[in-house]
Amino acid sequence: MHGPRGHGARRSQYRRECQRRRKDIGLHSRLPFPDRAAERIRSRQYILERVLQGTVSYVDSLYGSNPMKLVLVAFVACVSLLSAGCAFSRGQLFVHFSTSTPVENDDTLILGFLGGRDSWDDVEVGVGRLAAKLRGLGLAGVHVETVENRKRDIAVELVRDSLDRNRDRTLDPTEREMARLILYGQSFGGAAVVKFARQMDALGVPVRLTVQVDSVGIGDEEIPPNVRAAANLFQQNGFLIRGESEIRAADPTRTRVLGNFEYDYDHKYIDLSGLSWFKTVGRVAHAKMDRDPEVWARVEALILEAIAID
Repeated sequence: MHGPRGHGARRSQYRRECQRRRKDIGLHSRLPFPDRAAERIRSRQYILERVLQGTVSYVDSLYGSNPMKLVLVAFVACVSLLSAGCAFSRGQLFVHFSTSTPVENDDTLILGFLGGRDSWDDVEVGVGRLAAKLRGLGLAGVHVETVENRKRDIAVELVRDSLDRNRDRTLDPTEREMARLILYGQSFGGAAVVKFARQMDALGVPVRLTVQVDSVGIGDEEIPPNVRAAANLFQQNGFLIRGESEIRAADPTRTRVLGNFEYDYDHKYIDLSGLSWFKTVGRVAHAKMDRDPEVWARVEALILEAIAID
C-alpha cells in the first residue's frame, strides 16, 4: 500500500494530467475532484455530454425535425464522432485550401464534400480518392478542393475569393456569371452539395453540375434552379442507410436531371478490407458504394463532361 506521501504525489500528478486534458478540450476552470475515481467519472461524463450536445446540434442544423431520419442520422453521427476520436478538434480551416484566388476567367473550381466526420485530407474515401485522381490528370485551369460537410462556410468564402477578380469584396453580375463551379459529395456530403448549391443560389452564383453519391439528408432531393445539371447515385440495400432515391429539379426549365442511378449490392463483392467496423456497422451497402470503382468512374465521367462544356 502506498504511504501518504506516495499516494499524494500520484494524485497530484493525475490531477495535473486531468487539468491538461480539460484545457485541451476547452474546459479551463479548475474542478475540485475529491478523489481519483470521481475525477475519472466526471471527466468522462463531461466528454460524453459534449459529444452528445455537439451531435444533436449538428444533426438538427442539417436535417430539421423529421423524427425518423433524425433518429437514424443521430445514430450515424454519434458513431462517426466516436470513430473519429476528435470531437473537439477544429477540423478544416480556410488555409487548408490550395487554390490561389482569384482564379482566371475560364477556370473551373471543383468542390468535393466528404461524408460523416471524414477529414478534408482523407484520400482513402471516395471523395478524396477522386479529388486526388482529378488533380493527377493535370487539367489546365481546373482547381480541385475537398470540403468537410460541416465546413460549408469556408467553402462559400473560397468561392467568393475565387470569383472576386477585382478584389472589391463583392461579386458583381459579370463575376457571378463567369463562375464554373462543380459540386460532388457522398453521404452527408451529398446532402451538403445540395445545401451548398442553395447557398450559391442565394449569392446568384450558377453551378454547372451537382453529383450526389448515396446522399443522406432531409430536403436533398430538390435541386435549386441555379444548377445546370444534376445526377444522383444511390443504393437501397442498406439496413440503416439508403441514399436519396430520386432527385428532382425545382425548375425543370433551368435544371436538367441527368439521372437517378441505382446500384445493387446484395450480391456484389466490394473489398472492404482495412475499413474500421465503425464504417460498416449497419451500413455495409453504404460502405460498399463508397469503395465501388464503377460508382466513382461514373462520377469522374460526369465531372469531366461538365468541364468540357463551354
